[in-house]
Amino acid sequence: MIQRPVFFANWKMNHGPTEARAYMAAFLRIFSPHEDRTVAMFPPALSLATVRDARAGRTDIQLGIQNIYSRDRGAFTGENSAPMARDAGAELVLVGHSERRHVFDETNLEVAQKVAIAPQFGLTPVLCVGETLQEREMDAAEHIVMEQLEIGISALRKETIPQIVVAYEPVWAIGTGRSATPEDASSMHRVIREKLRALAPGSDGVPILYGGSVSTKNAKSLLEADGVDGVLVGSACLDPEGWAEICRT
Repeated sequence: MIQRPVFFANWKMNHGPTEARAYMAAFLRIFSPHEDRTVAMFPPALSLATVRDARAGRTDIQLGIQNIYSRDRGAFTGENSAPMARDAGAELVLVGHSERRHVFDETNLEVAQKVAIAPQFGLTPVLCVGETLQEREMDAAEHIVMEQLEIGISALRKETIPQIVVAYEPVWAIGTGRSATPEDASSMHRVIREKLRALAPGSDGVPILYGGSVSTKNAKSLLEADGVDGVLVGSACLDPEGWAEICRT
């Protein structure tokens, strides 16, 4: 069950097992359980078990993996499958993150395949969508985001769509220090919500998160924006004190 507001920490390729253990010890000391929100960590795969064990009895903190492959087993050296991730303790999975799309050239179809396999093994897919600066300047932002959204959930059964999470992360705002304004976020979240309603009954329960240079300085204004159900945070979550401050917003 995902309770809004939602706070997801994407560690990206940071914090190996030793650093992850120290991070979790510091974070758990300063962040008390909050039952009125959802907090989740997405560590690198090599640190997943460490974070799981460090979390111990803190059921208020969920655990996710940053990526999975579209097959459940086989000769795919270096990949992580959905059932392996679930067995290791993951409850959520990021799919289609901008770095997967633009650094590793993942296509919309590959993203759709990953979204489809995740629920089969008990993982909640967090489908990431967002436009580049060039696409925004060409007034193609909505078209790109809608295409990513529609294709991303195209292999899901309609009754499964309400069980996903969507994260809008404009590529031009990720790691650049240039965050979308609350108005920018609200505008795109409104379009995403309308599309979800058109695609599947009951999808009003799908949380729509904003990601892109979220910080301790702007988290409150973003979370107060209409239609923003939570945040997907990158660099600002790497410091446990800063992340705890954001999670208390």
